[in-house]
Amino acid sequence: MSLYEASIRVKHECPYRRISERYPDLTIREWPLSDCQVLEITTETTPTDELLDEINEIGTVLYESADDNGYHVVTQSCLCSLEDSVIDRFEEHNCLYQSPTIYRQGWEHYTVVAFDGEDVRELLESLRSDREIELLSKTSISETQIPHSMLAPANQLFEDITDRQLAALQFALERGYYEQPRKTSLRDLAEQTAVARSTYEEHLRKAENKLLTNAGQFLRLVTATSTADPLGVESGRGTEQAAD
Repeated sequence: MSLYEASIRVKHECPYRRISERYPDLTIREWPLSDCQVLEITTETTPTDELLDEINEIGTVLYESADDNGYHVVTQSCLCSLEDSVIDRFEEHNCLYQSPTIYRQGWEHYTVVAFDGEDVRELLESLRSDREIELLSKTSISETQIPHSMLAPANQLFEDITDRQLAALQFALERGYYEQPRKTSLRDLAEQTAVARSTYEEHLRKAENKLLTNAGQFLRLVTATSTADPLGVESGRGTEQAAD
C-alpha cells in the first residue's frame, strides 16, 4: 500500500496564527486534546510586556521559564474552537493529522499522512476554496515510517547534553559502535579523536545517561496503559517473595 506524508502551511482566522504574525520571532506548537489545546510557546528574544499579556489571556500557564536561551511557556487553552477546523478537513479526506501544529510568522504548519495521493490532491483543493495554503512537501513513505505524535519537542531529549557529549555520541553511532556485533571499540574511537580514551569515554557515557534519563518521561507515557509484562518482572517478584 502506498502512503504519502504531506507538509502544508495555511493562513486562516485563528488567534494563535495572528499572534505569531505580530511576533515573528515566536514559535507556537499546539497539541489538540478532547476539550482544549496545550500550547508550547518559545522565543529566543526577551518577551515584551504586550506579548506576556497576550500569553496570559490565552489560558492557564502550566510552565514558564526565561534564561539566556530565551523564553519558554506551556499553556492550556480553550480559546481556539475546533469546529470546522483544518483538522476536520483532514479527516474528511482520509488524511491522518500528525501533531503538533506549528505557528510561525503568520502561518500554520501541518503534517498529514494519506493512504492515497488522490486524497492529498482533494484535501488541497478543499482547503484552497476558503483559505490561503501552500504545499511544502509531499513524499512517499513506507508503512513502517508513519511518524508517532510526540507530546514534547525532540530537543528535550538532548537537554543538558553538552556539545562534546553530543559529538562523542554521534561519532560512536556513525562508526557502528551501537550495532550488533559492534564494528568498533572505545579504544579505536578515541584514537581517531584528539582526546584521551578516558575523556572520550566520559563524554560518551554522560551523553548516554542523560539521553536515557530525558527519554524516560516519554517511555513512561508509551508504557503507561500497557498491562503486558514481557520480562516477567512481576513473576520474578512473586518468586522472591515466596522464597522469603
